Amino acid sequence: MKAISTPNAPAAIGPYSQAIKSGDLVFLSGQIPIDPKTGDVVKGDIVTETDRVLDNLAAVLAASGCSFDDVVRTTIYLTDLNDFQVVNATYAKRFGTTPPARATVQVSGLPKGVHVEIDAIARVP
Repeated sequence: MKAISTPNAPAAIGPYSQAIKSGDLVFLSGQIPIDPKTGDVVKGDIVTETDRVLDNLAAVLAASGCSFDDVVRTTIYLTDLNDFQVVNATYAKRFGTTPPARATVQVSGLPKGVHVEIDAIARVP
């Protein structure tokens, strides 16, 4: 196992790695809408939050030698499933013609009071 870390994504806010590479797989920890430069939660609507989450995931993917095209599985955590359609449309813009397998679940709360978190598993090309 090898820990993956990049300053282009938020530092872990607990005892975990941004990602772990094991063999040809990379397991990315959940990202929330934190600006990696300031450490502050990004304020705005669900589209703004989702875009920041995906930017953070892209940074960790890049540090792993991967891109969204290499993602095989994601989980989206939402505090309100009424946001599903908007999050889905924002998410779809980042993935190519073969989007990864995915689950989307509603949760009662997320760290720092955010509304969306996404984790991923990617295959190193």
